[in-house]
Amino acid sequence: MLRKVVLSRLCPLLGGPAVSAASGSRREVASGVPPSGSTSPRALNIFDRELKRKQKNWAARQPEPMKFDYLKEEVGSRIADRVYDIARDFPLALDIGCGRGYIAQHLNKETVGKIFQTDIAEHALKNSLETDIPTVNILADEEFLPFQENTFDLVVSSLSSSSKAMRMKLKLERNLKAGADAEVIEGTCLQLYLPFVLSIHYVLKPDGVFVGAMLGGDTLYELRCSLQLAETEREGGFSPHISPFTAVNDLGHLLGRAGFNTLTVDTDEIQVNYPGMFELMEDLKGMGESNCSWNRKALLHRDTMLAAAAVYREMYRNEDGSIPATFQIYHMIGWKYHDSQARPAERGSATVSFGELAKLNDVMSHGKK
Repeated sequence: MLRKVVLSRLCPLLGGPAVSAASGSRREVASGVPPSGSTSPRALNIFDRELKRKQKNWAARQPEPMKFDYLKEEVGSRIADRVYDIARDFPLALDIGCGRGYIAQHLNKETVGKIFQTDIAEHALKNSLETDIPTVNILADEEFLPFQENTFDLVVSSLSSSSKAMRMKLKLERNLKAGADAEVIEGTCLQLYLPFVLSIHYVLKPDGVFVGAMLGGDTLYELRCSLQLAETEREGGFSPHISPFTAVNDLGHLLGRAGFNTLTVDTDEIQVNYPGMFELMEDLKGMGESNCSWNRKALLHRDTMLAAAAVYREMYRNEDGSIPATFQIYHMIGWKYHDSQARPAERGSATVSFGELAKLNDVMSHGKK
């Protein structure tokens, strides 16, 4: 399912040890972040986590951080809508990569009893938005969740998992250029994202649900194409200035491998209109979403940037003179197994074949007799 929404930048509406879930109180900040520079023993170090932390902290320290929150607040509200669609209450919830609390502000205490919010940026947690739900803020990396097994009834994540997808896609593109087999490399790349999903499955209670969203697909394709064309023309080649994104068909496979069932994956497309390319790049920096892959280029020449802005406007401008930027959002829902959940019937247990569907009315009337 694809839903497309158009927003405007100028619109006024867009303005350690395991932790026990029973501990803590509202606005308490604990730390679950590993020492600087540390990584998982099996992690492929393609993505600069320390730089991402600095970017998010810088964005949170700005005088008006809410000026750049419009995309994250929009996605947060859509995740909250999906939580409300589930006809049950959640006594204990976890938000991974919460930022300033973009999901919790749209939830109420009738649906969620208490929520733990984790992020790698301490300044984002300190400036988190107000909510009427009892909240505990914890400084933690999503690769090192400091929680015990079977703790939470609900886990949500808004755009945080995009970094893992970027890492996975970048690895795939590099090896394809080297001539490696696509299917083999893709299977290897899925392993990079799998630990994050497995950690979510680990902290969920049986019959708990994960509701998440991430950037993917054709996100910022206009900016990517404009930069590549301008840099190729001015400098004779290009390097990645936008972190690459995953494809939607990978998500169901990943959730299934992590042990989730009753999966739902759908996509939204949000288009935001900007006065120009430089305003778009300013907002991306303000969101803390600048490129942070290890092979990024340190800078772009001034004439290359001006050429990219001209290419962007010439190829994509709207009738009113603004330029569009597309953000493709992948939404996913997965449940942790429990005996009470509905399961498909055993193979070969059907009593009616597909060939008899045309006679369905006769079969049903015969069954009533």
